[in-house]
Amino acid sequence: MMRRTALITMRPLLLFLSLLGVTVANPLPQGGPNPNDPTDPFPPLPPDLSFDDVPNFPTFNGTGATMLRFGCHQLVIDRIDPLVNPRAVPSPHQHQIVGGDAFDAFMPLKDIAKRSSCTGCSYSDDFSNYWTSNLYFRARNGSYKRVRQIPNALQFNDTFTTETEGGLTAYYVSPGQGEQGVRAFKPGFRMFFGNASWRAQPTTGFNLSRQSCFRCYTGPNFEGDVFAPCQDPAVDSWGLPNKKCFGIRSNILFPTCWDGVTLDTPDHKSHVAYPLEGPQPFTSFRTALACPASHPVKIPQVMLEIVWDTTPFNDPDLWPTDGSQPFVLSTGDRSGYSQHADYVFGWKGKELQKAMDAGCAAANCPGIKVQSLKKAKKCKVKPLVKERYEGWLSALPGGIQAQ
Repeated sequence: MMRRTALITMRPLLLFLSLLGVTVANPLPQGGPNPNDPTDPFPPLPPDLSFDDVPNFPTFNGTGATMLRFGCHQLVIDRIDPLVNPRAVPSPHQHQIVGGDAFDAFMPLKDIAKRSSCTGCSYSDDFSNYWTSNLYFRARNGSYKRVRQIPNALQFNDTFTTETEGGLTAYYVSPGQGEQGVRAFKPGFRMFFGNASWRAQPTTGFNLSRQSCFRCYTGPNFEGDVFAPCQDPAVDSWGLPNKKCFGIRSNILFPTCWDGVTLDTPDHKSHVAYPLEGPQPFTSFRTALACPASHPVKIPQVMLEIVWDTTPFNDPDLWPTDGSQPFVLSTGDRSGYSQHADYVFGWKGKELQKAMDAGCAAANCPGIKVQSLKKAKKCKVKPLVKERYEGWLSALPGGIQAQ
């Protein structure tokens, strides 16, 4: 229990210490960020540090950083994609979707908060939709089985996120009010990260390894989850890990600069950009860095986190005889580089801007409404594509084979 408590406690402290600009010198006796590198946004944490050492934790009285972290229950698993393949039923590959019940293959470019009657997220005014590809296990005989999602680790006393069924954890990060503040998205805003066709490490001009990664838990109870996402080479990899894990966690981060006008573009990417210094690590406080003149508006850093229960597939007799890793995304990708995510903004009114300005912590944001897990679990939509995706399958949904 002590080990688990330490793991769960240290990570949120690291995140908020970095946001607050607190410098920590004493290293932990584990791999991870470099304690001697002054540019490293996540210095190791002294073993005796507690929540009491963090100024104004867990809220910052309207002047400090904000990091919303909240769970979203599964809305539906379906083979549609209203962003990349609008009005297509079915779309080429399967997704897992969370958020408001306005989600549909025919979603209009409008304020979806006004079209939603419920959401599966803990913040009850967040009717946004978030979706990603699914993860499957490929057995030696070539058959496939979906890897289920499990609830995330307990942090900040947020029990909602530890009891969701499927779904994911959403994060919104802002440096806070004043000159470093960010502007919330406008109704109709959409964006996309990644590329479903990538099968090798992309050469995009940017190093995206801190924007998309997989964390390999080293033991039960999220063991190994010490440092910030995509920043610990001991457990993080850009592609799917080539070793047995006690669960695999996906992390996907979106760009943090916007042109300030365009709600969407044909590629769902060109209206957003990275700061002049390039893609930034999670909660690095560098959301305050200058954006390019073409995209001058700073927007919240959005990150999605999905925990896949890979432990039932750790039997070595199930793995390929050549020792290669057996997991595949629903795109058919065995490498993991095609990991991608879609985002459609749907917060009600000015609630997200209020949260970004308030200096809130995780799922505790005074004035921002939350709902019970029981109510969130009632929010569902029926899949439009009638196909089997549970149990052992001869092919991935859509007839896709691993590549």
